[in-house]
Amino acid sequence: MIITADNIHKSYNTGKQEVRVLKGVSLQIPRAKVSVIVGASGAGKSTLLHILSGLDKPDSGLIRVNDTTISAMNDKQLSNFRSKVTGFVFQFHHLLPEFSALENVAIPLMIGGVHKKNALKRAAELLDIVELSHRESHRPSELSGGEQQRVAIARALANDPLIIFADEPTGNLDSGNSEAIHHLFLELRDKLQKTFVIVTHNPSLMQLADHIFEIQDGAILLEKNQELVPHPAS
Repeated sequence: MIITADNIHKSYNTGKQEVRVLKGVSLQIPRAKVSVIVGASGAGKSTLLHILSGLDKPDSGLIRVNDTTISAMNDKQLSNFRSKVTGFVFQFHHLLPEFSALENVAIPLMIGGVHKKNALKRAAELLDIVELSHRESHRPSELSGGEQQRVAIARALANDPLIIFADEPTGNLDSGNSEAIHHLFLELRDKLQKTFVIVTHNPSLMQLADHIFEIQDGAILLEKNQELVPHPAS
């Protein structure tokens, strides 16, 4: 297991009352698999994802990632952890509009101290992996929604993270582009041995996932391990 969560609690104070979002969540995420977190709006899915990834801290409980207890880290340690161990893909790609696809992927590498020439070379390799090398010189406004999300996925892979966290990554795409992105996740899992933890409402992605965690009212209602559905014949 690459992630272990043990008895996670999280509440937010709205000013008038305290809202309990997570109520003793415990789970284990397997390495090099696609795991999805599902549930109704407001069930606590995104909060759980943020805590598992180190974007937020639990009020109590333990989070261990690759045998490191991240729930005990301070903000600086968490920032360093995220930059080295995790990648993020969100519903909206958050690409920088003034830069090309190649530059958008290279920027995290350059921020991390990689020389520009080497960063651009690595970015080109990543765009090839997500089958977008023919669009590397295009800016986000010149790309389709599916292509923009592929750039975002390549960017998430830039620092060679162990785990990719994604929050509704196909929620803004049509069914065709959604299917393509889902199968891209499977390919990256197999080719690069990446672990994916994804919040989704998409039934297709649920069917393709290796593991499903259903959350209801801040607690894990159901955990399901399922056989991977074979890729359709091309």
